[in-house]
Amino acid sequence: MPITLTIDGKTIQAREGQTVLEVARANGIRIPTLCYHADLSPVGACRLCVVEVEKMRGLVASCTLPVADGMVVHTHTPRIIEERKFVLEMLLTDHPNDCMICEADGGCELQDAVYEYQVEWPQHKGKRHSYPVGADPNPFIFTDFNKCILCTRCVRACAEVQGRYVWGVANRGFNNKIVAGADVTMLEAACEQCGACAAYCPTGALTDKPSRGKGRAYQFTKVRTTCPYCGVGCQFDLNVRDGRVVKVTSARDAGVNGMALCVKGRYGYEFIHHPDRLTKPLIKKNGTFVEASWDEALDLVVEKLAQHRGDAFAFLASARALNEENYLFQKFTRAVMGTNNIDHCARL
Repeated sequence: MPITLTIDGKTIQAREGQTVLEVARANGIRIPTLCYHADLSPVGACRLCVVEVEKMRGLVASCTLPVADGMVVHTHTPRIIEERKFVLEMLLTDHPNDCMICEADGGCELQDAVYEYQVEWPQHKGKRHSYPVGADPNPFIFTDFNKCILCTRCVRACAEVQGRYVWGVANRGFNNKIVAGADVTMLEAACEQCGACAAYCPTGALTDKPSRGKGRAYQFTKVRTTCPYCGVGCQFDLNVRDGRVVKVTSARDAGVNGMALCVKGRYGYEFIHHPDRLTKPLIKKNGTFVEASWDEALDLVVEKLAQHRGDAFAFLASARALNEENYLFQKFTRAVMGTNNIDHCARL
């Protein structure tokens, strides 16, 4: 049975089990968030999404509040705006004031919220955290927990999306912090370097090492493509600047994988511009490889294959090819070359 509620004077139909935040966003009503992500279980930790509900006491986190029939919700009253400003001010009291040189500049959700609500940097009078920057020795993920807002999106992404449970929360109160395993390095905590934690992080606490210093989010042109590493068909966005791929970012609307990627898909792109990469076919002449045209190379392949038909021929298929391409490989091997000698390594 549909549920009818009112949000900011607008009568809206919703489904049982939806939250106020989900219904508001589905109907074009903006409610800011930091700890919330549509892929992850809601925790209501950051309190930025609070709303007022008539006949309910206090402000309520909309990301964890289920809709109810007849509910009347207000999302931008003076009281709510004041509360959101207070939340942002508290986050800034223990946050480095270095947006201009932060790797997440232009793509930071905290920065966006502070700008939206015009929150000035508070005059800090208490103690601050001073965690070592970039201390984790892993090859792909840069850590700066001075910029962490304890939203736990990295913790939930690692557990709920990747199923690795590398990240957790240690200590209590002001000493709360995100740790890998029992406060060890990421690799010691069995991290697979998929980069999901950095992809879901709303600030500059977790960023991608290979792309550091190569530009800001607003400087990149994004080009959607399919991962070349296996036949699953994951898609992601190549971030291009000045004609060079400098970063890979995942996207929720990728049909096969959503935000999830493996270490190869997210970080294995630097071969594209490697100086040793072959860009033209090579044919061995007089014991030396020389550049050739594609027509010349393919003609040579046809000529050589014709000399080894039947069981003198074998084909090793590739895990980096699409499923459809591997199907064609086995058809070619059996129907054209006349042999069942085909195998597949099922990995790289």
